[in-house]
Amino acid sequence: MTSRRTDPSIAPEAPAPANGRKAPVPKRKRPGKYRVPPRESRHGLLIVHTGDGKGKSTAALGMLMRAAGRGMRVGMWQFIKSAENPYGEHFAASRLGVEIMPLGDGFTWLSDNLDEDRALARRGWDVCRAALESGEYDVLIFDEITYALNYGWLETDEVLAAVRARPVGTHVVMTGRSASDALIAAADLVTEMRLIKHPYREQGIGAQPGIEL
Repeated sequence: MTSRRTDPSIAPEAPAPANGRKAPVPKRKRPGKYRVPPRESRHGLLIVHTGDGKGKSTAALGMLMRAAGRGMRVGMWQFIKSAENPYGEHFAASRLGVEIMPLGDGFTWLSDNLDEDRALARRGWDVCRAALESGEYDVLIFDEITYALNYGWLETDEVLAAVRARPVGTHVVMTGRSASDALIAAADLVTEMRLIKHPYREQGIGAQPGIEL
């Protein structure tokens, strides 16, 4: 009979630290296949990344990379970024065969033409809704969509209705500051990025390639 002390599948107990509290023992995970279940067996999630801190789109890109690595079809549609000024993720996407589509015209809320801003957001949402309804994607990311919602360019009820009617097993990720109460209530997972310190605010250091661009 194998004793606990000699069983290699169980991590040894760590010595107690000087303060008398027992240190946590790391678990030894057995490797698994972790196959992606079929759509009808998946619980499609609505995930929201919000808050005034950096990392909302970055976290969504991490999910995109992880899902793509599992062979899932992923797409990211960016409501603010313009195709005329490609960012690092656009170059990476083209190399990896991942779909990232800029829908905006830069920081459009600084524009004086609000009608054009609204029309641009509407055209972008039409593209997103078609992708959502197609059933072709496992993970869809609507990047910085909260700006279009908060500025009234899109109706929150309309967007949430389309998300609720999405094909079974489809994950949707939405990012942007100031997510509304309605969006937070509808979401399955909400993460708030809280600003503590930023190089631009404290040191005047601008956006860096590979970090923000």
